[in-house]
Amino acid sequence: MPDGTNDLFIENRTFDEMTIGETASLTHTVSQRDIDLFATVTGDVNPAHVDPAYAETDMFHHIIIHGMWGAGLISATLGTKLPGPGTIYLGQDLHFRRPVNIGDTITATLTVKEKKPEKKDVTLDCVCTNQEGEAVITGTAFIRAPTTRVRRKRVILPSVRVGRHPETQAILARASGGTPIATAVVFPVDAPSLLAALDAAAAGLIQPVLVGPAVRLRAVAQAAGLDLTGLSIVEAADAPQAAARAVALARSGDVAMLIKGDLHTDVFMHPALEADTGLRTGRHISHVYLVDVPDYPRPLLLTDVAINIRPTLGEKVSIVQNAIDFAHVIGIVRPRVAILAAVETVTDRMPSTVDAAALCKMADRGQITGGVLDGPLAFDNAVNEAAAAEKGIVSEVAGRADILVVPDLEAGNMLAKDLTFLSGAEAAGVVIGGRVPIIVTSRADSTTTRLASCALGVLVARANLLVPGEVA
Repeated sequence: MPDGTNDLFIENRTFDEMTIGETASLTHTVSQRDIDLFATVTGDVNPAHVDPAYAETDMFHHIIIHGMWGAGLISATLGTKLPGPGTIYLGQDLHFRRPVNIGDTITATLTVKEKKPEKKDVTLDCVCTNQEGEAVITGTAFIRAPTTRVRRKRVILPSVRVGRHPETQAILARASGGTPIATAVVFPVDAPSLLAALDAAAAGLIQPVLVGPAVRLRAVAQAAGLDLTGLSIVEAADAPQAAARAVALARSGDVAMLIKGDLHTDVFMHPALEADTGLRTGRHISHVYLVDVPDYPRPLLLTDVAINIRPTLGEKVSIVQNAIDFAHVIGIVRPRVAILAAVETVTDRMPSTVDAAALCKMADRGQITGGVLDGPLAFDNAVNEAAAAEKGIVSEVAGRADILVVPDLEAGNMLAKDLTFLSGAEAAGVVIGGRVPIIVTSRADSTTTRLASCALGVLVARANLLVPGEVA
């Protein structure tokens, strides 16, 4: 019989061609991406499907494989192999024998049991086994078989991107366990900023201190139906004054994190960057994005896309070290750092390539620690092993980068927006290298992004990345 596995075509078996005892099978390995796709398509966000906290429960296992892959994998075998195109699925009687874990490889095997010529109905025995050969589902399927031969070109399924790497979720989940961080929310005179602060407080991440005009804050809250009862408010007449007072609160130890509200980033950051009265340390302040890219196999850090416009070599040293230290905070023990440029060879015509080579040598000499560096690397060589191999680049970093260091803010900004708007990536960011972490949100940021950025800031605050003696 046609096995239905031709790369270009699928063929069926008619009722008359099918024989008692004939079999066909399909195999699939269950992944977290499969669960996310199921939830996305159906709208089923039952925590037993999508919450990693349920990952060790039998209910989680049964729902995943028995609901999704049980009928689904059997149906796929019927529709593409036995009988194949033209099959009408009438019903099923399935029994769930064993739990299934993410990572298990499930094989659905169908065997023709009975044929009824009157209506061309067929009964098939069904069994799904795991990689150990254990039966996880047994039962029966009832179908009406096609009566004419069908040969169709195999449909190429669209590429569907779903992010939410388990590692990223675990990183963010860690922030919710612990004492909330006292946080200055600077000039939150719009509903999204206030709502983000209240959401972060409700999630147990922060203890908000609202810095801005009290009368205006309460009016915005009332109009949006938000309750500010019990929250501290530090009076500030305008945005510049709010930013300055928030920095003063951080310097005095009254807050351990700053979050931008409804004010321009340059106004927000100006007092923080003041040499004598700001939040500077012995390092340069820089911004790090944690980016969850659906098609990349691990969380990706991107720096600097928000603070340093055209960083010097000395500033890049701090940018790289800040990113490495941040990687340690989120659990990447020995991050692979790719120093990006347009090409992978060093040339004085492209200063970014010279800086990349210098940074790598500085790491060799212990001037940058905690990670492994390589560069210059073009973007494709940094994130794609095949592209790196094609160029003959052999290194621990090439094709497998954990951190991407861009040559300047313009390149970083464009890369970050390309990843989020064209690749479906989710990004959350934090400014580090100062006395306290700083969250610089954008008006375009979703509630989820704001909350995730806050969670990253909480992890940094708890880790206290400021090295003793580094205060300028």
